[in-house]
Amino acid sequence: MSAVAILYRERFFRFFRPERLEGFTGWQGLWLLGLTTLPMLAAGATFGEWVKFHLFNPATVALGLGIGGIAILVVERLPFPIRRRGLDSIKWQDALAVGLFQCLALWPGVSRSAAAILGGLMIGLERKAAVEYSFLAAVPVMFAAAIFELAKSWSLLQPVDLLIFGVGFMMAFFSALAAVRFLLRFLQSRTLTLLGWYRLALALLVWSLWGRGETL
Repeated sequence: MSAVAILYRERFFRFFRPERLEGFTGWQGLWLLGLTTLPMLAAGATFGEWVKFHLFNPATVALGLGIGGIAILVVERLPFPIRRRGLDSIKWQDALAVGLFQCLALWPGVSRSAAAILGGLMIGLERKAAVEYSFLAAVPVMFAAAIFELAKSWSLLQPVDLLIFGVGFMMAFFSALAAVRFLLRFLQSRTLTLLGWYRLALALLVWSLWGRGETL
């Protein structure tokens, strides 16, 4: 979340400029991000606890990995026409559609970023715009999730935990910064096909270990 905010700091700063701007900027940009975030927040608030209680097990994770892998391979082979080029071409209908696709990530094993990217490609966003919007849309979703989990666990935290969280945050930030930079360069010019095959292989591994009764 913070790594994306740093990499796209100029874009985020433009959200709060007072003058009226067109495209994915100013209040228009905030409105689009909010529209993308709303379905995930509503679905998480409604079904989040049910998902944690019923779906977090090796079988459902393997299923999510496998179906996600197949979806990637299928979508990457289909010639979806490009209707939008660049972030500034995104309309509210596109933002809402990507937000609905993000909700698929509530199922364990489904990647939020992959779901958003595939959704963007299917509705006609060019690959670069779909990838960038997927990462930008992660910021409000992950921020809201972090605040929600922190509020639930606040009474259990001790002062010494702050140091642990601080060290963990810094390590996660720098590793995420490197990973996001690499993924942005990689995915803007290449497909997700390799990820699709990886997810299928991982699904088979998880399923086989679960079937043999081994601890994952």
